[in-house]
Amino acid sequence: MRGALAYTIGVSFGLGVSSLIAQPTFAQSASEYRQLGLSYRDQGRYDDAIAALQKAVALEPDSQSGRVLLGWTQHKAGQNTQATETLLQGFYRDLFDVPTLNALGIVYLVSDQLPNAIAAHTWAATLKPDNEIAYYNLSLAFERIGQYDWAIVAAKEAAKLEPSNPHPPVAEAIAHWGNRDTTLAQQAYQQAIDLDGRYSDAAFLDYLNEAGFSAEQIQTAKQVLTSR
Repeated sequence: MRGALAYTIGVSFGLGVSSLIAQPTFAQSASEYRQLGLSYRDQGRYDDAIAALQKAVALEPDSQSGRVLLGWTQHKAGQNTQATETLLQGFYRDLFDVPTLNALGIVYLVSDQLPNAIAAHTWAATLKPDNEIAYYNLSLAFERIGQYDWAIVAAKEAAKLEPSNPHPPVAEAIAHWGNRDTTLAQQAYQQAIDLDGRYSDAAFLDYLNEAGFSAEQIQTAKQVLTSR
């Protein structure tokens, strides 16, 4: 999975689960409910997915990954308040679990709770220094609060950790733009185009909302693109 989809964090549970045609009455164990929840989620049946994953958590409350999966699914369903509650419960159970921190930080980011997002991702990066997800999302958060130099540093670190991902160069580009350094912004953006030619199409950039970019950040990315 590409990092930013740092923002699609994906908590990669059960590859191939989308092929399951399970029915609720067949699920008995927490593992089976998790598989069922993933199957529903892959079908876009978020209410059913959340219900199944809640059952899995009830059956296996000590499963940290189960809580992260539930919280992330709630987030994908647009239920960020519930996702925050679920992920905070997981965080309080284990202050050192990086997947929990990554997911919680992203939910905070898209909810525009920037101090909390920065705190969660900073702690995640401290615990796991090669955590591209944390650095990428820190870059987006720092850019939004006008800390452009920090945003650039974080974006560069994310790019170093996952050089095939075009999202960090775009994050770096908009931070340079905030610093009014047009040349560096254009150079960083060109790196994204070199990785994926679709970034030369302004319309394609609208999808960056799925990668944690705010509407304002997407507009800035388009400005960098058209300035070239």
